[in-house]
Amino acid sequence: MSTSFRRKVAAVTFAVLGLSLAGGGIAIAQPSAKAPQEAVQPARGTNSQPPVSAESARIAKAALKANAATPLVATNVYTVVNSNGTKARGGGTVVKYGVGEYEVIFGHTVSAGAFLATLSLSGSCCIPPGGEVSVAPRLLTPNAVFVQTRNSAGTPANLGFTLLTHTP
Repeated sequence: MSTSFRRKVAAVTFAVLGLSLAGGGIAIAQPSAKAPQEAVQPARGTNSQPPVSAESARIAKAALKANAATPLVATNVYTVVNSNGTKARGGGTVVKYGVGEYEVIFGHTVSAGAFLATLSLSGSCCIPPGGEVSVAPRLLTPNAVFVQTRNSAGTPANLGFTLLTHTP
């Protein structure tokens, strides 16, 4: 009787495990409802980068040309940018495109690198306002990074940030 009971327990255990896995697979396959943060995203088109300006292209080409003889080694560069688009300290040149849209141009190619940004203030006082910051390689400019800042509601806003780039 003990063997029969063990077999039944094992069968029930496997059945429960199988149903749990099947139920989890079904739940994953079903479309999910929109997350709350998706509901407050700005209108379509604000996630795209603005076209590269002639001035930005000129600065990017000049920066690459000036550092053409730099040996290829891993590089970490930081840039602290004020909300008005001026560089507070660090490397690179900053170009402000529009509300919350910034481009940071470096003297070396960064398109294969890693980027990390956080909202910040350039001074030693105070905590920056809440919000969001996004970074991406700059389209058509291999030595630049595009940064977009938004307030907590997801609306583009001029906010200061610190950008760190690591290129292998």
